Amino acid sequence: MKRILLGTALVATAATSTYAGSADPAPAETVIVAPVETTAAPVGGDWTGAYGGLSFGNLSAEADDLDDSEGVFGVYGGYDYDFGQFVLGGELDYQTGEDIELAGVEVDDVLRAKVRGGYDLGRTLVYGTVGAAQLNTNIGDDTGIVGGLGVEYKVTEQFTVGGEYLAHRFDDFDDTGVDVEADTVSIRGSFRF
Repeated sequence: MKRILLGTALVATAATSTYAGSADPAPAETVIVAPVETTAAPVGGDWTGAYGGLSFGNLSAEADDLDDSEGVFGVYGGYDYDFGQFVLGGELDYQTGEDIELAGVEVDDVLRAKVRGGYDLGRTLVYGTVGAAQLNTNIGDDTGIVGGLGVEYKVTEQFTVGGEYLAHRFDDFDDTGVDVEADTVSIRGSFRF
């Protein structure tokens, strides 16, 4: 009887360890990790929005073989829309300074309304501009055409610096029979909103 009890105990012990599992550790569960999505850094800056700023430069005027050149300063404001790599906008600007004198005619200031279109190079915008300019003098004022080129660089997203060259033409200024040509070269600092 001892043998039967001992044999039964051995069989029971062997059966228990077989049903309990093997001595190997259980396999680890597979963990699924969601992929991390990354977005590429934008190649171009976003030039869309309103801006305003100050300019400082030089105005050179010529009429009937007379010319004069003086420093000018001004204020301007506008709005640009960025279409991707092409930027289109409009701008109003005003410049004044020391009077330029041409044969007794003193040039006081110039007011411009311009359209500008340019290429978005990221933090840099290269553009061309065209529009109308009103030249005010001590004998009257007249409206002519203006066109030029400029460049603007984003120091930060809210502040830019740049330069602009503008050529002006006033045919038969204020019905005097005199054609006036003027050039401005300006450095500009803008705040973008």
